[in-house]
Order: sequence, then structure tokens, then C-alpha cells
Amino acid sequence: MGTPDFAVPSLQALHESRHDIVLVVTQPDRPRGRGRKIMPPPVKESAIRYGYDFLQPENVKLDSFHDLVAGLKPDLIVVVAFGQILPKQLIDIPPFKAINVHASLLPRYRGPAPIQWAIINGEKETGVTTMVMDEGLDTGDILLQQPVQISPEDTSATLHDKLAREGAGLLLETLEKLTTGKLIPTAQDPAAASYVPMLQKKDGHINWELPAKDIANFIRGINPWPGAFTFCGATRLKIYRSKSLDKETQKVPGTVLMSFPDEILVATGKGALLIEELQGVSGKCLATKDYLCGCSMETDTVLT
Repeated sequence: MGTPDFAVPSLQALHESRHDIVLVVTQPDRPRGRGRKIMPPPVKESAIRYGYDFLQPENVKLDSFHDLVAGLKPDLIVVVAFGQILPKQLIDIPPFKAINVHASLLPRYRGPAPIQWAIINGEKETGVTTMVMDEGLDTGDILLQQPVQISPEDTSATLHDKLAREGAGLLLETLEKLTTGKLIPTAQDPAAASYVPMLQKKDGHINWELPAKDIANFIRGINPWPGAFTFCGATRLKIYRSKSLDKETQKVPGTVLMSFPDEILVATGKGALLIEELQGVSGKCLATKDYLCGCSMETDTVLT
């Protein structure tokens, strides 16, 4: 059971393993992209490519879905970024219950956006966890964990791909140890738990009152979605890459300190932010020097 790109490596790993997949379950086709065209989820595309039967239920809590799964008599349900919370009666069908792959080192960063928030919060390390599912949100007993380093250049896109690959490997290791009885689940410590919410498009608006270091992490953490943005007058600018500098200034946060042919430097609540890649009305992501060739930005302009 999985839906987005993050779940595809796990499905591929299972496909190439000795385990038998009797059914793939994914979310219904949804509108995606600028044109809002109805598109199949990546897991459905992979299921078709591998030749598996698949279902796309609107609601996994319905008795009809429970009865269908029970009729398959599965040994185990594997869940990777599926998008619906499984009811207890569904989890209890297989003898090995339901195993989830989550993109954080639980109990930290429970919730739907652990990859983005780990970068936004300036973490140096995150990881993947396999756990036995229960009725809560990422609250089940931990099986295995694999730490993954966050590099200063990582965006949520690059870290997503790292964690998806590590999660697939950890899933296979988990299944092997489960079937040999060598894996004992460990309860999560509620006192160490943290929850991170889903990000929305409006959450990409840059707060220039924050320190430059925090803004740079924020830009990395929400690249590519929802994407960091600011306004230069009425023009919406999307910022893709930046660097924090220790340069101190008395200027109002958001003030452009320098705008040379190849550089935009902006005052923040502490330090300054060097904008390296951005997108304006052209709709193309450009290096700053290329952007400034066609769109000037005067020193002392205030970004909001």
C-alpha cells in the first residue's frame, strides 16, 4: 500500500525479492501539475509496469475493502506513504500485521512532512524507520532504523530520494528478520515524540525577520514544493537556492543590500542572505546573474 514516488523504490525492492505481492493498493487518480490533469499515482504506474493487480479505494475503512483483503489471506501488509490511516480491523488481518516505512527516526518527526521539516529545522541527521502499525499516526512499535546524513546542499528533493532508497533496503532487512523471528519491536518513547504538519502552498512565503541561516534552511526544505517565495513590489519571486552570510546590517529585513550584475544580497533578522537562483515572471529558474540580465533590482528595494 503506497502512493507517491517515495513508495516506488520499496515496491521495486519487493518485486525483485523472494516475496510474493498479491495486491498493490494505492490512492485514486488525482489532478496534478499546472494543467490539473487527472494523473495516476506513481505506485499505480509501477504496479502496471510490473504486472500486479491493483486497487484504488477512496476509503480503506469500508467493510467491502476489509473483506476483499481478508479473502487474499496475506501474511503481511506493507505500507509506504499510502495516504490513508488504516483501521485496526484491517491491520489485524495478517499474522505479521502491517509494517510501515517512515521517513524519519521515530519518535521524532511523526506526521506527513518529515523530510521537509528536518531540513527547515536545520537537522544534520534524519533517517528511516520501519514499525508495526497501530491506529495512531506513526505511533507504532519500532522495528529497525537507519540514520541518514543531511548535507548542507540537500533539498527536500535530494533528501527524499536518499531516504526512499534507504527505506527500500531497510524494508527488506525488516522482512527477513521478521520471518526468522529475530526482530523484537520496541515501543516509542512518547516524551521524545514530535509531530510535523503538512505544508501548504501559502507556507512558502519567506519571513525576512528570521535569521539568514534559518531562511536558507527554509528555502532548501521546501524546494521543490511548496517553494519559497517573496514579493518585489507586485512581482512574485520564487527562490530556489541561497546562502546565509554573517554580514551584519542595520537595514530593515528584506532590504536589498547589493544588486550587482551577478549578485543579490538581502538583509534578514540576523545576517544577510545571498540569493543564487530564482524565478520571476518568465517562469524559468535562473542563476542570479542571468536573472539580472533581464530584470534589474535596485539596491534598497524591499522584498516582502
